[in-house]
Amino acid sequence: MASILLDNCSLSLPVYGTGNRSLKQMVMSAATGGRIAGGSRQITVVEALRDISLAIEAGDRIGLLGHNGAGKTTLLRLLGGVYEPSGGALRIEGRVTSLIDVTLGMDFEATGYENILLRGLMLGIPRPEIRRLTPDIAEFSGLGDYLAMPVRTYSSGMVLRLAFSIVTSVHADILLMDEWLSVGDAEFVKKAEDRLKALVDKASILVLASHNPKIINDLCNITVSLEHGRITRIERLS
Repeated sequence: MASILLDNCSLSLPVYGTGNRSLKQMVMSAATGGRIAGGSRQITVVEALRDISLAIEAGDRIGLLGHNGAGKTTLLRLLGGVYEPSGGALRIEGRVTSLIDVTLGMDFEATGYENILLRGLMLGIPRPEIRRLTPDIAEFSGLGDYLAMPVRTYSSGMVLRLAFSIVTSVHADILLMDEWLSVGDAEFVKKAEDRLKALVDKASILVLASHNPKIINDLCNITVSLEHGRITRIERLS
């Protein structure tokens, strides 16, 4: 059964080359809880998350709230495996699908078909399953013969259509989202919306960051408020 457990998780990120005082001040004012690393004039350590403890179970729909720089996206990236906690413990059970950056890991020199394989492997999908899914991904993307061409020849909208088609093609036990996705042209948006809603409905756990209160209220049953990398409030919605 899908679950997420964060036990006093913290995340510190080093920022190099901040010896210049103006640059150092900019980093500290822009980042969450920045501080100067001891013994170095060239490194600023950004304490992005501090003492995060949270137990998420199957059926939970978590809405992350907070101002820009509060730590919402950083927490999603921690859950998605982009970062490892620098302190505390993180345990995740279940397949995680991240919609934070759907184009992450795409090779623009490779063809669309080759990117289906590459991106699928990055998502942890076995090769036989990728081969089985490829015709459906190709059909959903609507890119036709372009899939045999290098992705660098695509428009930005075509790249998003391919990436979205790949990442939403498999069942997610745990779905991570940074704002609600709206991709592609008008023709593609409607079926993308329907597919995304189906993916959310089937996921055991949803963790969604959004500045839109209506989306949070419509989709989530628990809100987690963040400020300066710390949890300030957890509220169960009626």
